[in-house]
Amino acid sequence: MSQRVAIVGAGLTGALLATMLGRRGYDVAVYERRSDPRATGAERGRSINLAISTRGLTALRHVGLEERVLARGLLMKGRMIHAVDGEQEYQPYSADGEHGINSISRGELNAVLLDAAEELPNVTLRFDHRLTALDIDTREMTFAAPEGTVDVSADAIIGSDGAFSVVRRAMQSRDGFDYSQDYLSHSYKELTIPAVDGDFALDPGALHIWPRGASMMIALPNLDKSFTATLFWPRKGPASFEDIDTPEKARRYFDDNYPDASELMPNLEEDYRLHPIGSLLTVRCAPWNAGGVALIGDAAHAIVPFYGQGANAGFEDCIELVQQLELHAGNWEPALAAYASIRKPQGDAIADLALHNFIEMRDLVSTPSYQIVHRTEQLLNRALGDRYKTRYEMVSFSTTPYAEIEPTVRKQRTVVGVATAVGLAALAAVGLSARKR
Repeated sequence: MSQRVAIVGAGLTGALLATMLGRRGYDVAVYERRSDPRATGAERGRSINLAISTRGLTALRHVGLEERVLARGLLMKGRMIHAVDGEQEYQPYSADGEHGINSISRGELNAVLLDAAEELPNVTLRFDHRLTALDIDTREMTFAAPEGTVDVSADAIIGSDGAFSVVRRAMQSRDGFDYSQDYLSHSYKELTIPAVDGDFALDPGALHIWPRGASMMIALPNLDKSFTATLFWPRKGPASFEDIDTPEKARRYFDDNYPDASELMPNLEEDYRLHPIGSLLTVRCAPWNAGGVALIGDAAHAIVPFYGQGANAGFEDCIELVQQLELHAGNWEPALAAYASIRKPQGDAIADLALHNFIEMRDLVSTPSYQIVHRTEQLLNRALGDRYKTRYEMVSFSTTPYAEIEPTVRKQRTVVGVATAVGLAALAAVGLSARKR
């Protein structure tokens, strides 16, 4: 008799995990509080775009979906920095200029993953099912559904129900469960830069950034040749969402601070009025598992979006969970315990890296000192190859464990600093010797 697995949440991570487990013979039921997004469409103005890079593509390759997803995305090989005066500077992501991240619609990606899960005869998707009760010890759940109350039991339960996870809330009542939820002082709002005469208004091969110190805007390309622009502004204070509280104020602010973008956004006022303001938060918790119940993706480690690693990290969780199941011969409790112990440090590390990258994108990318460091690191990477990798390359273009990245960066910079000091000392010694002659 095959084991029954219940996945709560049919978002990106839940849908991919359902496919991975279904392909290994498990009977999988996925429960989602929303209606089927393939029928209803994405929620307007919220989290439309994301970036899929090496980690995510590696996971998709495990289930044969890499090419299907890439066909729905656009490759961005660098950043385009937009100054207030309209000047633009292109910064390639990699030393060879060839590596990139893939801009894709969240709704498109979710549809691909749901379709793949639904193609398997042993996977069922149940939408409009809201989890109302969970007994972790007995692995019994109750859902509110259109037909009434639905009681479910399973051999294993995986909470993939996002940053405000109901499964995690049930785990929080257990002794020894640690949890923190930290909101960023900034929020976000999504807008649109439409196509111009049937073509992209900006270079579609770059992620566009308008860094302005305390705030910024970014824009990612879409297949319909529009761009999804996202404002990251303070919630309160000067030049905040609280301060710029009307479409008319928004247009004036854009004219002053993003003038090159403002002229490309004829629907700015309408978008600003209609699209909601979203919160940005980091969730940390431990342990991720309790018996035959575990958390995955944002339910375990919600992060801010500034490295584009939310989905990528969740997909890596799926790989690890399935690998541990195989190593433990399908014994769920030790497999979930091992999965959680391995992935928890990685979740904490990418949370820290994402917060650091917010400061870099908002404040530093347009400064001369950053540009010098960026170019120097790429020169070192070209000269030394795998012996010197930038932080960004390790995050986005490798599967180096997140927790190893910052120690590696510090070690590299120490070595480079010592080498530089030795070189300068040698030059000084040569100069002194020449003067003595």
